[in-house]
Amino acid sequence: MKVINDLLNYSNLKIVQDDEYFNFSLDSVLLPNFVKINSNTKNILDLGTGNAPIPMILSTLTSAKLYGIELQDEIYELAKESIELNNLQERITIIHDNMKNLDKYFEPNSFDIIVSNPPYFKINEKSNLNESVQKTIARHEKEITLSEIVSIAKKYLNNNGTFAIVHRTDRLIEIIEEFRKNNIEPKKIQLIYPKKNTESNMVLIEGRKNGNVGLKVLKPLIAHEDNGEYTEEVKNFFKERG
Repeated sequence: MKVINDLLNYSNLKIVQDDEYFNFSLDSVLLPNFVKINSNTKNILDLGTGNAPIPMILSTLTSAKLYGIELQDEIYELAKESIELNNLQERITIIHDNMKNLDKYFEPNSFDIIVSNPPYFKINEKSNLNESVQKTIARHEKEITLSEIVSIAKKYLNNNGTFAIVHRTDRLIEIIEEFRKNNIEPKKIQLIYPKKNTESNMVLIEGRKNGNVGLKVLKPLIAHEDNGEYTEEVKNFFKERG
């Protein structure tokens, strides 16, 4: 069922969602708050934007021009509705297409920053795909793989441009290998833990195209208190910044 929700605690920002498909999660809140944006940033692209939570959050953090690309018809329509509902058409452009077709819209080396909250799971004989097509595509590498996403980021990033993703910790080595294979040098990593005294299940990683060697590992981010509530650190990401 389609509903209109507040986008976190940001004033006057609404997001159109439909639980039949795929609602945005904490991952899409952490990523835009993790990636480094500076005053020279002019163009940012979100690969696989879903219903556009990342560009909408980024619109509160930067004056850069924001783009998102989304393959799925139904989810693209949700994103488009959200952008129009918030009168962000001048700030955010959502493209309805496969990200493999970006050459129809942009020249190589067009973006200062590219971000992605990609499908996390590989397709194999053990994959549990007994769910909607929309959720399968969002969660599993059915239409695009990690390797393809990193390669696309390399192509469309400016020299020294930044690529940042959120992904599962158990694929961290693979992520670093793909970054380096595409001349994107890992520069910053933060491990996310569901609660204290648990193993990390998610990771935020940022790299720079043709960047110098030098990796910074940030302090761990704990998502939830023992009672299930978000930690104060996470709650701060839900607040509008003045």
